Amino acid sequence: MTGRILGVDPGERRIGIAVSDPTGTIATPHGFVDAGSGNAVNDIAALCKEFEATAIVVGLAISLDGTEGPAAMRGRELGDALGRRTGLPIMYHDERFTTATAEDALIEGGVRRKDRKTKRDQVAASVMLQGHLDARKYHDRNTDGS
Repeated sequence: MTGRILGVDPGERRIGIAVSDPTGTIATPHGFVDAGSGNAVNDIAALCKEFEATAIVVGLAISLDGTEGPAAMRGRELGDALGRRTGLPIMYHDERFTTATAEDALIEGGVRRKDRKTKRDQVAASVMLQGHLDARKYHDRNTDGS
């Protein structure tokens, strides 16, 4: 699959957004969408069009024991709605620890506490999307028949 992939990290207040480069190698934080606006699906669909996305990866908040709770169910519902709205393929990726990883990276980068709040969700989306891209490359490399 070639083309940009949009990474979506659903949260209760904000939905973090990241986008890959056209080769699907590197994820970059983009911003966030207000989860409570009532327009989240349309806003994300507009970003898909803007970036000419070829697929969407939605983060699933899977419990440490591997089960899917209410947050993962909301992620699947968002993914289903995005699939219906955009017609793009929807993939899901485990987003455990992405927020903690994003927070640690922002602290290490010297980002001030008040600024971390708005950056954390988009960085978490980027961490999740990068994990998906890396896993896909690994899978492709190890199943190409060589």
